[in-house]
Amino acid sequence: MDTVKSFDKVSLLRLAFNGLEENELRAMAALTELRIYPAGHILCREGEYEETFYILAEGSAVITKSLGEEGEKVLRAAGAGDLIGEMALIQNAPRAATAKTMTECTVLEMEKRDFEETLQRSPRIALNIIRITLDRLRENDARMIADLQKSNKVLRQLDRNKTEFIDVVAHELRTPITVMKGYADLLNASPDVSRHPYLAAATEGILSGAERIHSIVNTMLDVARMDGEPQTLRLAPILLKQAILETINGLKKAASERNIELTLAPEPDTPLIRGDPALIHKALRHLIINAIKYTPDGGRVVVSAREAKTEKGADGALIEVRDTGIGLDAEHHELVFEKFYQAGQALIHSSGTTSFKGGGPGLGLAIVRGAAKAHGGKCWVESKGHDEVNFPGCSFYLWLPG
Repeated sequence: MDTVKSFDKVSLLRLAFNGLEENELRAMAALTELRIYPAGHILCREGEYEETFYILAEGSAVITKSLGEEGEKVLRAAGAGDLIGEMALIQNAPRAATAKTMTECTVLEMEKRDFEETLQRSPRIALNIIRITLDRLRENDARMIADLQKSNKVLRQLDRNKTEFIDVVAHELRTPITVMKGYADLLNASPDVSRHPYLAAATEGILSGAERIHSIVNTMLDVARMDGEPQTLRLAPILLKQAILETINGLKKAASERNIELTLAPEPDTPLIRGDPALIHKALRHLIINAIKYTPDGGRVVVSAREAKTEKGADGALIEVRDTGIGLDAEHHELVFEKFYQAGQALIHSSGTTSFKGGGPGLGLAIVRGAAKAHGGKCWVESKGHDEVNFPGCSFYLWLPG
């Protein structure tokens, strides 16, 4: 850093603060120092508490913000007459961004105490800084909105690509899996195989694996259909208590293998609803499987249903699946309904549809949300947070119109 011998401070301040009286400009100039910095010098460092306010006289600087793993984002370029670092001094806060010289720069510096004294003495300077800051905020907002629009467009395309990939993969897998299941069934029924315990066990393993893959393929196709054209629902009256009971009975064996108590506790006034029975059964099954999967052995899952109105007074029924499992942190409450989303580390999950923290494609709750949307309903989750010691559990809700 070298000291600048001469520079017209008043002219620079006049450029930065339009409309100030000559005496105000001279009083402010008396409190400043002129400095020169080489290219690449850090004027302000993000996250640091610093005591200097800068006005750029000559040269150019760049203002950047760290985005973690994504690197740095350029917020703006600064040239002659631009202010740097004023907001942190006003707020008594750390620097919100880093300012670095791109060329050799001459700057006018003012220390924090002099800056605060100047603001108190001259309301017009304060108003000028407010105006400059608001203009900068508007520019940043416009830039961020444009970036968000671009990102949303990319995300929508990625989501479409993901859905198309699911559809293609599911259809490509369906035929060979059906063939595999057919041959495994033939082998399983063969007397020659049944007389050899090892062959019978191997055949049973092949059949079990093929059925598991077949189930995943069907789930993938369900998601692809929900993400495609609007679904045509085959509406019929549904007695929710009966639909829930049938779903529970189909999962009783899986729950009992892990000593999980699976019970139905409907309210007497649970209404009939009009819906697509097949789609509602799928949503119920995925909700209950999810609860079993994240409840430790010896836990409890309770499924209930009752009459419920929305905030706007619409009639309907509310299904609740409450478990005594590991719970879910608030930041996952929306994400958990996204396709392929896995809370926690997928690589350390065990395998199996209903094993504790069992792995899977992460599509079950996406189907629940798709079913709710198709019926004009909604779904959500409530939990005090993730805790694998005290097990606060989750309550998943599915509201369907009557």
